Amino acid sequence: MSNIRIKLLEQSDEEELFKFELENRAFFERKFLFRHSSYYSFDNFKTIIKQLIEEQGKDLVYMYLIKTEDGEIVGRVNLVSITRGNFNKAELGYRIAERHQGKGYTTSAVRLVLDEAANTHKLHRIEAGTSPDNIGSQIVLIKNGFQFTGRYNQYIYQNGKWIDGINFEKILD
Repeated sequence: MSNIRIKLLEQSDEEELFKFELENRAFFERKFLFRHSSYYSFDNFKTIIKQLIEEQGKDLVYMYLIKTEDGEIVGRVNLVSITRGNFNKAELGYRIAERHQGKGYTTSAVRLVLDEAANTHKLHRIEAGTSPDNIGSQIVLIKNGFQFTGRYNQYIYQNGKWIDGINFEKILD
């Protein structure tokens, strides 16, 4: 099992996280969703981080950095779209730097954030989705006890085309 930790995002992380995002921009845009070029302006990035931290304070999102034992950011794992009340759920998202793929970091980070979701944030259900061809992500979810719930056809527009979505869920309590 990999030796990583997760850390809730703070304003003091903005420079290190910005560097991480810049270094991984091409990979993330090939693999995940495209981000507008304004995301990669440091002044705009600082504003985005400030807004995310404010949203954390309002129990709307929880954004975690994935760090190695020596403190290097290797990825992000997030709980977003938090809905309280009758649902008490969140959506899970994650991304690992290209040079850190295949080291078990994602599986470990998801395990750690599920513990936070249940014990700190008191969530009942976590939902996650992947593209059908992202087998690695599906394996991460299954290793962490997620169950397949279905498939959406032409669910998300990515890299110039509509792609399907594969959906998973995990009940925490």
